[in-house]
Amino acid sequence: MTGHTDPPGMPEDERMTPAEFRVVREFLGLTGDWLAEHLKVSPRTVRHWEQGKYPIPDGVRLAIEDLEARTGEFIGACVEQLLDLPDPTVVTYQWDAEYRAANPGSPFSASWHRAVVARIAQEVPGLSIVYPGPHPARGEHDALPTVNQT
Repeated sequence: MTGHTDPPGMPEDERMTPAEFRVVREFLGLTGDWLAEHLKVSPRTVRHWEQGKYPIPDGVRLAIEDLEARTGEFIGACVEQLLDLPDPTVVTYQWDAEYRAANPGSPFSASWHRAVVARIAQEVPGLSIVYPGPHPARGEHDALPTVNQT
């Protein structure tokens, strides 16, 4: 089924529940298909974990925790940078192809980026969020800071 196994000595009571797995996946803005590809399992396996049909291996829990930590660190760094700006604005993306064109080294998706930007907006007062391209009130966005994950 997967290449993920439980790490030696991992207590059973630390196993991730199906509900926790889905909530964290959605909180991170990850699709089931993206997560399946990242974990090198089938999308059906991810659905089965979320439905409780298969136990979630602790190695998967550790991979999810790593994604949470990396995302949190990235958000913290962006917030710190944006709080210093007088008129903070970030560019986010509607489509994966658009996001990947702007961030060719990033393993993440546009939905992850939008979730990140939403969390940043909770921390940065007056943050303006725009899509790439010209905006009537601001002109071209090429000069605006962007929130990128590489």
